[in-house]
Amino acid sequence: MDNDAIHDLFAGLGPVAIRRMFGGKGIYFEGLIIALELSTGSILLKADTVSIPEFEAAGCEQWTYAGKSKPVKMPYWSVPEDAFDDPEIMTEWARRAYEAALRVAK
Repeated sequence: MDNDAIHDLFAGLGPVAIRRMFGGKGIYFEGLIIALELSTGSILLKADTVSIPEFEAAGCEQWTYAGKSKPVKMPYWSVPEDAFDDPEIMTEWARRAYEAALRVAK
């Protein structure tokens, strides 16, 4: 996904900053990382213990990668499919990611 598409996807939340990292991109809002774009082009949203049940209920999947001895679960979850087609739904999910980032930063 190019940077313009990422800006459009998160437009309902407000202006985001995009920084290259680990072969992908970090997506920041008001100085906090709220999402990642993996090298595969997948967008993942930040979640925490408060918001994980909402991601699970929406059928989202948690990002994991193979660690040295076992899979490592990261605090990022897939975006619900309907959010890509509806800016209002995407804004709700982006807001959840920002709220999770705020809680984690405290």
